[in-house]
Amino acid sequence: MAEQNYPHEVIEDLMQYFRPDIGADFEKYRNHVYRVFLNCILQDSNAANVEKYAIAAVFHDIGIWTDHTIDYLPPSIDQLRKYLAENGKDALADEIATMIYWHHKISRYRGKFELVTEVFRRADWADVTFGIIAFDIDAKASSHYRKMLPNKGFHAFLIKKLVLNFLKNPLKPLPMFTR
Repeated sequence: MAEQNYPHEVIEDLMQYFRPDIGADFEKYRNHVYRVFLNCILQDSNAANVEKYAIAAVFHDIGIWTDHTIDYLPPSIDQLRKYLAENGKDALADEIATMIYWHHKISRYRGKFELVTEVFRRADWADVTFGIIAFDIDAKASSHYRKMLPNKGFHAFLIKKLVLNFLKNPLKPLPMFTR
């Protein structure tokens, strides 16, 4: 079961690194990160991909806090590339950056790194929609993760950020969405 990957050392280390940036939102973001990560593992438990999912889960929204923006995909990817370069993992940069860039895509992702990108996209959508859009993710396990790692206001936090962005940028209300 995916839960054997919880807690995950890479996630824990990265979350502690970003804790000063995340501040009061730490627990709500950490829980979201883990729910997305565990939803990935439910779909693809290939050991070669587990660390990629862990890294992508931490970095996919991190630009919200590091760059104080709702247009967070570019800064999240910049943070990812910096981390990978500093840790000798440059070979993973394009693959994980693709996962992050396309994680809000509404339709199926097709292209380079298709498997991991699609798994990650589905995992995030399943969490953001409280399992309403669940794809082929085990509903019972995903529900268990939502109970084990409660929302703590993460969705309310995102809605507030989106409303504020809309008031500032009505012509670009959802800058993080890709086609």
